[in-house]
Amino acid sequence: MKLTINTKKFTLTDDLSDRIASKLKKLDKFFGDDAEARIFLTSGKNFEQIEITIYDKGTMFRAEVKDDTALNALDRAITIIERQIRKNKTRLEKRLRQGAFDKTAPVGGDADENEEEIKITRVKRFVIKPMTPEEAVLQMNLLGHEFFIFNNAETGTPCVAYKKKNNEYGVIEGISE
Repeated sequence: MKLTINTKKFTLTDDLSDRIASKLKKLDKFFGDDAEARIFLTSGKNFEQIEITIYDKGTMFRAEVKDDTALNALDRAITIIERQIRKNKTRLEKRLRQGAFDKTAPVGGDADENEEEIKITRVKRFVIKPMTPEEAVLQMNLLGHEFFIFNNAETGTPCVAYKKKNNEYGVIEGISE
């Protein structure tokens, strides 16, 4: 696994860097050599935070933890990632045993235009992988997000899966005019 460690307002010691590498090495059994782990460490007034994101073949596992020390946050983050891996593996095995994934009806809607000035404070980029809506919902839940962008493997169109307030899910499918 390839490691990239970035910091903000944080002094990274060799000991901590080695500890991060050894903890993540335990996860190598779940991933191939082409997997990539990005670690971001920050420090605040009364806390230290670690964000770990692992990319492997289009799948992401992510944990973000604040704690008194970076080592405590690291231990908790590794536990979260391990739980996500087990959860993902169990769900995929269960669904594959049940047969093909069910089709989800696309949900559409018009967006209201707001004439106020829009200020974009952060831009994220990632590869959009073709997958079924059910796989997208699974990935969204693993990341702990409220929505997930993907290309529908069946139709080839860009889609957004989202979580509704009543613990149901919806899919917005883009179509060209």
